[in-house]
Amino acid sequence: MKFIISAILIGLLAGLLGALCGVGGGLVMVPAFVYALGVEHKQAVATSMAVIIVTAVAATANNVRVAGLIDWKIVIAVGMASALAAWFGSDLMRSLSNQTLSRIFGCVLVLFGVRMLWKG
Repeated sequence: MKFIISAILIGLLAGLLGALCGVGGGLVMVPAFVYALGVEHKQAVATSMAVIIVTAVAATANNVRVAGLIDWKIVIAVGMASALAAWFGSDLMRSLSNQTLSRIFGCVLVLFGVRMLWKG
């Protein structure tokens, strides 16, 4: 039961931050899955990607209600490029150790966080 409650709380936080800030829910979900739910990093990444589908569909459906809020040209261009990179990136992710993935993830979070704090 504790696992389910923790998973629901992680989902609520990830969905809220994703919708408010545009951050991928993985920013919240991957560390939470690893540390709160005891999932290995590779499984946390793969699970997070699957959950993000549901989150993105819900937020997009709500945002479509405001005309002009979504730039569909950007969606098509970035979406196609992202899908291609994600396909090959998932192969790369599976070839790396959980420890290496955790270190890469931590470095990316620190670099982007510092940049956002510094540049505003």
